[in-house]
Amino acid sequence: MSDEDERHDRWSEDDDVRPPVGNGQPPSTMSKLPDLVGIDYPVKLPGRRQNSVSNDALNDADSESTSVDSRINPRNIKTSMNPGVYRPKRGHSRTPSRGTMMTEETTDSRKQIFGVDENEERGNWSGRFDFLLSLLGYAVGLGNVWRFPYLCYRNGGGAFLIPFIIMMIIIGVPLFFMEACLGQFCSSGPMTCWKFAPLFKGVGIAMVIVSAGTSMYYNMILAWAYFYMFASFTSTLPWQGCNNYWNSKDCSLKLPLVKCEVGEKFLNGSCFVSGKFKGLWNDTLFTNATGRKRISPAEEYFNNRALGLSDGLEDFGQPRWELVLCLLLAWFVCFLCLIKGIKTTGKVVYFTAIFPYVVLVILFFRGITLEGAGKGVYYYIVPEWGRLLDARVWKDAAVQIFFSMSIAGGGLVTLSSYNRFHNNILKDSVIVSLGDTLTCIFAGFVIFSYLGFMANKLNVEVKDVAKDGAGLAFVVYPEAVTNLPPPPLWSILFFFMLITLGLDSQFAMLETVLTGVLDQFPHLRPKKTLVILCICIVFFFLGLPLTELTFCLPCMSSLLPGGMYLLQLMDNYVGGWTLLIIGLFENICVAYVYGVNRFLKDIETMLGFKMVMWWKICWWVISPVTLVALFIFTFVDYTPSEYGDYKYPGWADALGWIMAFLSVLAIPITMLYKISKEDDEDGCIEKVKLLLTPTREWGPALVKHRKLVTYVEGWVLDPWEELATYVNNAFASDKTKSQSTLWASETALSPYFTARKKDLSDSESYTATEVSKRTGVSLESYV
Repeated sequence: MSDEDERHDRWSEDDDVRPPVGNGQPPSTMSKLPDLVGIDYPVKLPGRRQNSVSNDALNDADSESTSVDSRINPRNIKTSMNPGVYRPKRGHSRTPSRGTMMTEETTDSRKQIFGVDENEERGNWSGRFDFLLSLLGYAVGLGNVWRFPYLCYRNGGGAFLIPFIIMMIIIGVPLFFMEACLGQFCSSGPMTCWKFAPLFKGVGIAMVIVSAGTSMYYNMILAWAYFYMFASFTSTLPWQGCNNYWNSKDCSLKLPLVKCEVGEKFLNGSCFVSGKFKGLWNDTLFTNATGRKRISPAEEYFNNRALGLSDGLEDFGQPRWELVLCLLLAWFVCFLCLIKGIKTTGKVVYFTAIFPYVVLVILFFRGITLEGAGKGVYYYIVPEWGRLLDARVWKDAAVQIFFSMSIAGGGLVTLSSYNRFHNNILKDSVIVSLGDTLTCIFAGFVIFSYLGFMANKLNVEVKDVAKDGAGLAFVVYPEAVTNLPPPPLWSILFFFMLITLGLDSQFAMLETVLTGVLDQFPHLRPKKTLVILCICIVFFFLGLPLTELTFCLPCMSSLLPGGMYLLQLMDNYVGGWTLLIIGLFENICVAYVYGVNRFLKDIETMLGFKMVMWWKICWWVISPVTLVALFIFTFVDYTPSEYGDYKYPGWADALGWIMAFLSVLAIPITMLYKISKEDDEDGCIEKVKLLLTPTREWGPALVKHRKLVTYVEGWVLDPWEELATYVNNAFASDKTKSQSTLWASETALSPYFTARKKDLSDSESYTATEVSKRTGVSLESYV
């Protein structure tokens, strides 16, 4: 290696550019320019989506020794007194071009090297199993434990598994695989992955809004789990007795069930011995005569102590300081685990994704040994074949797929966007789908073994103790653990499992919001820690009451006596049918607008083998038709919201519809905004056609992967090479706070800067910071 080459290869950590090339001569006097980092020579762009000159053509021109003056008009590049610097292509740079970022080169172009980021700008998963465990943790959440078993029991027991598995095959796996492929192919989150059809960017915005809203009340559930876990650190669980200040006269231990063989039976179902009340010999008669119902100590603890539940949505009351602290802890844990984005969550999931399975296995073997467990398992698995003719059963199966697989929430796109380009996303999708299904089924055996034990102990039917949602996790199971010696140990174990089970899903939802912000505003990436801190703080305080009225925002409203009603309302509307609409628009955009054939080619480029026809059939016909039918039936079968015996007033359901439409309306609003701001075409129809066309930047993030796309006519190999070819020394002054200026012209800028002529002009000059603020793109990352 020559001395000059060694001089070029020596880098200082504080240097922003390499030493000058060409003996300090200005560009106009140099006979030939060396290669640039990701840039050959400037090409004037005829249009935003028209073909640019290819790299091969530029290299051919170089071989003919064409003079630089014939390609570049020196008047278009303004220089300072100090001549500029050109960066040769010499491997890695500290601020690499997006077009040439690479990891270690190997003889196998598809070999994945972990520990080194393939995409240095966005980063990649560090470990081989980081993504798989994160994806599994995101898909397997609280819904697998407390919602699926109840739906299975309510919809025909084992017969429900048939529509569930069918819906998993025709909707769950195809849409799951489609979202994951979309994020991996373009290495972009839900906010910026729509360059193949910019008109549909609102779908990504809707995903981020849904994830943000869901994460706020989801973390409230985790705060309840923290509250219960801390309350379990005692010799006697607080929900074991009925002599506490939160217990009422209807507490079940005060109204025990007795046979009354030696006492006097009354027509109201009560039993007295020697004039002293002994219990109830018939609780049904007692309820009919007095209107009172026996309430378990665990249910009274949850409603009266943990939540302080009010009479309805109209009565909110005051925040409960214990839950405020637990919620603060829940957000603090999220911040710590997301402090470095995927670099920290990728390590945390090794514990949070595996530990719940360990606890479930322990609880399973303990549960099946309990008296009456067989009765509960019988109710769970014995099929009622006649229920397969009920359309509601099929609807519940499909909706559960969206809940269970976390489809259309943006998390799948987000997590897969940090994959290496050649990661086998098909294998990961099948593993996660299979793991999610088996987890649902296995969790049902665990839960119903304890429900059978509870039914046997209370001398009631399993259907009388089977509940879903919070009632199952915070009422039924806490009641069950009081009979498992030692109760505190089993209680701590169960609620810690709930926390780890929910954290993975919470991480993915927050990562979706974080990625959406960073992809939309790339200059914030160096401040990722500050961004996630602000997100956690804002989401925490968004729950605080805005006024002294009875209305409160979602998350912290659950800290109020009436907040539980609002949380259930959000769960019914925000995380319900809105996901069906978003999933339908996503399916239509990929399959019909972008084209299912080209999308399959994109996937084959990543995986290296041909895809089967099944995916095309699903994305083109089966999945969209099923989603439309499901959406229609959801409206036909609509019933007002309820929580236990409480029926929501009409204005509450209207509030739920408003919260749901806030996310879905992002789709048409963004479409109208895109059309109004599009100035490359004049007519409305022409604008729509243009916005349904892939942009120049659509595709893999790295040039070495874009070279693999040989099936698209006019494919732009390196759209980022159309940036400024001449780097002024004043560029580095942006860091040193000098007054030098980066001069840019229209011919030297990429579509990021030339698409809107009113933003930049030949006659104006901007510092690097000013250009970044105007375009949302950091020049330092591209030049």
